[in-house]
Amino acid sequence: MTTRITHLIGNKPWDGVADRTSEIYNPATGEVTGALDLADKQLVDEVVETAATAAKEWGRLSIAKRTKILFRFRELLDAHKEDIARTIVAEHGKTFADAVGEINRGLEVVEFACGIGSITQGGFNENVSTEVDAYSLRQPLGVAAVISPFNFPAMVPLWFVPVAIATGNAVVIKPSEKDPTAVNQIAELWSEAGLPDGVINVVHGDKEAVDALLDNPKVASVSFVGSTPIARYVYERGVQAGKRVQALGGAKNHMLVLPDADLDLAADAAVNAGFGAAGERCMAISAVLAVDAIADELVGKITERMARLTTGEGNQDGVDMGPLVTKDHLDKVTGYVAAGEAAGAELVVDGRNGEWVGGSSDGFFLLPTLFDKVTPEMSIYRDEIFGPVLSVLRVPGFDAALQLINDNPFGNGTTIFTNDGGAARRFQSEVQVGMVGINVPIPTPMAYHSFGGWKSSLFGDTHAHGMHGVHFFTKTKAVTARWLDPSHGGLNLGFPQND
Repeated sequence: MTTRITHLIGNKPWDGVADRTSEIYNPATGEVTGALDLADKQLVDEVVETAATAAKEWGRLSIAKRTKILFRFRELLDAHKEDIARTIVAEHGKTFADAVGEINRGLEVVEFACGIGSITQGGFNENVSTEVDAYSLRQPLGVAAVISPFNFPAMVPLWFVPVAIATGNAVVIKPSEKDPTAVNQIAELWSEAGLPDGVINVVHGDKEAVDALLDNPKVASVSFVGSTPIARYVYERGVQAGKRVQALGGAKNHMLVLPDADLDLAADAAVNAGFGAAGERCMAISAVLAVDAIADELVGKITERMARLTTGEGNQDGVDMGPLVTKDHLDKVTGYVAAGEAAGAELVVDGRNGEWVGGSSDGFFLLPTLFDKVTPEMSIYRDEIFGPVLSVLRVPGFDAALQLINDNPFGNGTTIFTNDGGAARRFQSEVQVGMVGINVPIPTPMAYHSFGGWKSSLFGDTHAHGMHGVHFFTKTKAVTARWLDPSHGGLNLGFPQND
């Protein structure tokens, strides 16, 4: 028996009949578990109209009242995070611990947004001219669209929605059609927290729904996370329609390991960052740059740790990694494994024929896979695989590694493992990447900093959450004011007067 999943418009489930639907799968078993209603342009336009009407009143509501709702939502999300995590495991396939972890990261953004009163303060200058004051205001845009990916069905919407709502906007979210239910659950919590009808809306769909959001003139901004080709498309079409757009794209994240590094720490980090969430995250490490002097030892340590990993159904105790999200994606990733092997890379650990726990033989499983002696022209290095495939490239030293990273078209995240402070300082200064880690596996910033890459990993001028997020979801207005002093009944402005 399958469950119907539908849109939430004005805090109410849609009561219509969809012309088109898509299937939702349990990745651990391959079973169809849900039928998702897909929106057409007409329905998207109706949802945007609902949001636009709600935005007018919500944007005028006091900061104090908005903040109270944010605090209530924060408590509700924390109380229900395990229920939402189970939904994510069932639809995405990641482990329960990973699913809880992504909601916790989203909670950090909610907590940041709870301080919206202090972070949206404008500036004020008294007496910029005689008896004239000047000040600036931050005001909401109106309707903000959020188009989120499958790999973090809760966290990515929570990067954008709390900041957009806190700053006085109404939101239309279009989740991934692969794992949409978590967003519905989160939207229901917003309603329970007291958010007025229409301030948050969920519309499900595919490219037709995305295009309708990009083209609708009442959508003021679009926030997107996904692959680089689609990010570029969203950015270009949205900007052509006059919208403010932040489109976060793909990645090829490198970990540089220098000879003086703690190799045990580096090996632990490579395994965690390469295979956590089955490698389906934009901050996953997919390329380890090992200096020749320590490459053999590092590959040996990574291999030893991989042998201790358990792959299986995400709710099983002791499972480190779950399945991939769909059968099509599994086929794509295993195709890259075959291509790497054919190109001459050394397949140290082949995850295509391993065993897993729980789930079924029809599940979308690929066990952790390791290549050594990968070269830059191979597709397993050039492309974002988005799966549990880790590639080791051997480099002669620091300069060659830095050049390799900077030559890559992606610039999302990178990290260096070293005990040399000078090398680390030079790395963080010269690497052409938006998020940099030093002796940490995944350099994801906290919510009060902003998340985003460089080069083909970001289209637009602003990153997600932090002050970039506040600036993205608000527009600045400058005011110059003169108030007459009642003691003299007016000011002589110096203009000729007719007596």
